[in-house]
Amino acid sequence: MLNKKNIISICFSAIFLVLQSCAVKKFIPEGERLYTGAKVEIEADSVIANKQSLAAVLEQALRPKPNKKFLGMRPGLHFYYKMQQEKPGFINRFFYKKIGEEPVYQSDVEPYEVEDILRNRMENRGFFYSEVSSEFKEQEKEAAAIYTVKAPTPYTIASYQLDSLPQPINSQIEQSVSETKLTKGMRFDLSNMKLERERIDRDLKQNGYFNFNPGFLIFEADTNQYDRKRFDLFLRLKKNVPQKAIVPYKISKINVYANYDVQDSTVTDITEFNGRYYVNSAAHFKPKYLDPFITLEAGKLYSPEDSRNTARRLSTIGAYKFVNIQYKEKDSLLTDSLGVLEANIFLSPLNKRALRAQLQAVTKSNNFAGPGLALTYSNRNIFKGGETLNTTASVGYEVQVGSGSNSGNTSVDLGLKQELIFPRVIFPIKINTDFFKYSIPKTKASLSVDYLSRTKLYALLSGTAQFGYLWQANKFVSHEIIPISVNYTKPSNTTPEFEAILDENPFLKRSFDQQFISGLNYSFTYNEMIDASKTNQIFVNTTLDVAGNSVSLFGKDNDTGTKEFLGLEYAQYAKIDLDFRYHFKFGKDQLIAARLFGGYGYAYGNSEIVPYVKQYYSGGPYSVRAFRIRSLGPGTYNNEANPNSNYFDQTGNIRLEANIEYRFPLFSFFKGAIFADAGNIWNSIANPTYGGKDKFTSNFINELGMGAGVGLRVDVQGFVLRFDFAAPFHDPSLMEGKRFNFNVKETVFNFGIGYPF
Repeated sequence: MLNKKNIISICFSAIFLVLQSCAVKKFIPEGERLYTGAKVEIEADSVIANKQSLAAVLEQALRPKPNKKFLGMRPGLHFYYKMQQEKPGFINRFFYKKIGEEPVYQSDVEPYEVEDILRNRMENRGFFYSEVSSEFKEQEKEAAAIYTVKAPTPYTIASYQLDSLPQPINSQIEQSVSETKLTKGMRFDLSNMKLERERIDRDLKQNGYFNFNPGFLIFEADTNQYDRKRFDLFLRLKKNVPQKAIVPYKISKINVYANYDVQDSTVTDITEFNGRYYVNSAAHFKPKYLDPFITLEAGKLYSPEDSRNTARRLSTIGAYKFVNIQYKEKDSLLTDSLGVLEANIFLSPLNKRALRAQLQAVTKSNNFAGPGLALTYSNRNIFKGGETLNTTASVGYEVQVGSGSNSGNTSVDLGLKQELIFPRVIFPIKINTDFFKYSIPKTKASLSVDYLSRTKLYALLSGTAQFGYLWQANKFVSHEIIPISVNYTKPSNTTPEFEAILDENPFLKRSFDQQFISGLNYSFTYNEMIDASKTNQIFVNTTLDVAGNSVSLFGKDNDTGTKEFLGLEYAQYAKIDLDFRYHFKFGKDQLIAARLFGGYGYAYGNSEIVPYVKQYYSGGPYSVRAFRIRSLGPGTYNNEANPNSNYFDQTGNIRLEANIEYRFPLFSFFKGAIFADAGNIWNSIANPTYGGKDKFTSNFINELGMGAGVGLRVDVQGFVLRFDFAAPFHDPSLMEGKRFNFNVKETVFNFGIGYPF
């Protein structure tokens, strides 16, 4: 079993092996030099637009690629040489299998072949008759290549026009060419012409040209009219293009196979609904519920966008494992101006019932550790409308390990939750689904009961009921609104120790008093991180939580000066969170990740303080990692001065955090990280128990807890096990003047699943 000591040992062993990999020069054979790469120098007769882009294209063409480097070293090459020894050893064999690579020497470079490739790249970008030369820059055991490219004045576009084409495609391409990005004065560039053909092809496809492809278009350049490296550019169709490629197609009929089985294609019934034909649907999925997800329409021209939208919307239902849309051409109905398609939508359903088990081994930063088990039973398409009923039962047991007075404390957590998801809007007033172009909102209703028992403290029984909607507006934006959210929490079996803590902290006691929470939640998410190709990625999530306003209309005064609803004292507050993340990707699998978080809770009306379950805490594996969970703050409070204090009373209604992390590959599925965190929590109204140290002021910058550390991650196809080691270098609980101290002896080990941000 991995523990803190074992993991540290592994990390240092890996670092030692990497450092050893710098000594590869002694293994290079006599008469050889290690090839360290090449660079391209461009000498131009005129100013080159986008010169950096041109240089990048030329550098990509350089061959061969040198051996990989990491922090100035070549570990892959090191383990290759170690494998050549008579007894390489287990460790060398293991690392060679994972990252080893054969050496690339100067003798492996063919400079004349590379020169030909560079000349070709230059000609493709309008620099005809370029001259390329090469030389080696040699050292004792290493050699680098330098390629010098002499670029003449490039050829530029004088005009761009379309040759006459047959109708109806001539009008369509003419319209597309009118929106071209190929303009007068642009440099000759084959890649731009390829992009232009693909753009025109997309326009044609969107307007029904089902059988067209960009390879049917050809560009011709005419330089005969000019003396100064200019040319006329003509676009035309290639010869012998099939007739069916130059006419648009319309959809004549739509067949929806709602319960498709490739091994049994027997047709038992066909139902027509809204101009579409539903095959074998009546007993499986009601057509009136399935129909709104389909954007294809009979009588309209073929559109790949409508096809993609339909496939995506059907996939979001949650009842189908495969969505396959095929088009069948009706050749007998083809004319010189129009073709006909029949659309067939094949939907392969998931198993109606499924059972999923999750077994967890939990390790928390407050030294609680133990197993957890969750069983989820899913019943899909329960009302023949794509609905999913999930029933989850969970049990967890944790024990607090380590030294100290709290060692041996246990925690038992039991939960039961039922969740019913409708792939449509359930609302008293009918809502037109045409408004939702990207996806149809889902309606979610849930009911859950949880029981938590902590030895020497208390037991907590809570019930939650929610009803709301989830909606994805486009690829990046999603909304979740829960207009009905009711939570009731009842503490029981409180121990004298816990009662003593509450008596000493009136704010904490008051936060446990209001056990009934009824309100509204709204969450907005903008997520660019789903697009792995983007260099700069942004994630923004903001959440609004408002409680108590609706029930306050029916509240009645009680003896304590507050109001009750149905005999329960209710909470009234507003809370808003903002989570901003930024990822910058560079190199190969290297990433700078940054995060800013701000949260504020405001109690009003029937509440003096935000309920305990809605308050913030700081520290832990997903927060400021140099401090244990719930151990940071509030403000400059030091819990060591209070012997009765425990982690659960270090909460506040204001939270600010900032994190930055550099992530880089090590070898195979092992990745490393260097990070720094800062943050804290405060109270907007001082808690007398903390002596005013918890109040938020303009001096908050000097009250941030700060730490830095290193991490090791095991990333297997997106499943991440994370081991982080962090030490504080600014502890706000210490006296001023002693807060800045990088205390390695206080290193905190954090274990987590997934990346922190």
